[in-house]
Order: sequence, then structure tokens, then C-alpha cells
Amino acid sequence: MRAIHRARASLFGLFHHGGLYDRLVSHGFRPLYTKVTADVVSAAPAGGTRVLDVGTGPGRVPLAIARALPELRVEGLDLSAEMIDRARRNAAEAGLAGRVDFAVGDVADLPYPDGDFDLIVSSMSQHHWPDAAAGLRELRRVLGPGGRIWIYDFRFALRRAEAAARAAFPGHPVRLETIRTSRLPIRFIGRVVVETS
Repeated sequence: MRAIHRARASLFGLFHHGGLYDRLVSHGFRPLYTKVTADVVSAAPAGGTRVLDVGTGPGRVPLAIARALPELRVEGLDLSAEMIDRARRNAAEAGLAGRVDFAVGDVADLPYPDGDFDLIVSSMSQHHWPDAAAGLRELRRVLGPGGRIWIYDFRFALRRAEAAARAAFPGHPVRLETIRTSRLPIRFIGRVVVETS
């Protein structure tokens, strides 16, 4: 991997400093994390539903989902072992260590069995994936029947995820939505939605 790709994939080394990264993104992305959690709550998932957060970083989204919907089984996955260590510490500090699991792994080679999840979310991670097509194929593999995928990211970065989702899920609805995370009239964030029901 060329140096610039390594730097971009690790956010120029920031992914190796879990505490600093957590402080920066927890404040900056709080409105987005609130939106993702609200979207999961509004989907009214049944008890026992399994949710995966891909590119979880310090685990803020899975922890918020677990607080809002204690009957769900929530997991977070990240390529960075430092981020997963931080996510586990955050879970322990929040008293949620037994309710949320975290694993180190690559979106293009997920460490889960086929059809293991009912809902997969990803927030601000997709633009770091070197191969969005491989990532979407893996998400399809681990998504159970009738499952959904929501990929949140900068709108300009979502076109490749949308194209990869259409290729990975032929015959299923795939759409790109603009979402509001602030009162600003300009909307920078969107989400790719895949529904297999």
C-alpha cells in the first residue's frame, strides 16, 4: 500500500491514538451518532435483533444503541486494535461491557458467519475502505434474510458505496439519501440504504 493510502486509512496516524481520536470525533460527530441511534430506534427492531457497526472507532454508536434498546445484541468492528481497545474501555466505563461486543477486523474479510446480522450500520468509515465493492460483498454475506444496511458518510464519498451496493444486491432496493444532522441549510452527510425485505 502506498504511503498516502496508509496515511489516509489511519487518518494520518490518529487511529493509533484512541483517546485523542475519541475526544475529537465524539464531539464533532455527536449529532451524526444521535441520528444513527434515532434511526435504529425508529426502525423498531424486535428483541434479539443483531446489529453490527462497521468501522466503529471508539464504539460510541454501538454504546448509544445498546443504551436506547437494551434488548438488541450489538457488535462493533474496527480495523484498528487501538480503537477496539478504546471501545472496550468506553463500554466498561458505561457499564455496558457485557451487552456490547467489539472485534478487530476488516470490512472486506468479516469475522462473522453468513447471515449473522439483521441490521448493519456504518458511520464515517466507508470513505476509508480501500475496496468498497469487497466491503459490500462481505456485508451482504453476513446480512440475514430481510436485513438492512445503512452506510452514513460524506455525501461526496457515498457514490462508490451506492454503486458497490447496487452490484452486491441486484434486485434489491438501494438508495442514496441526504440526511440532516444540524440546523445548517447545507447537508454534508448522506446514507446509502439497502433493504433486502
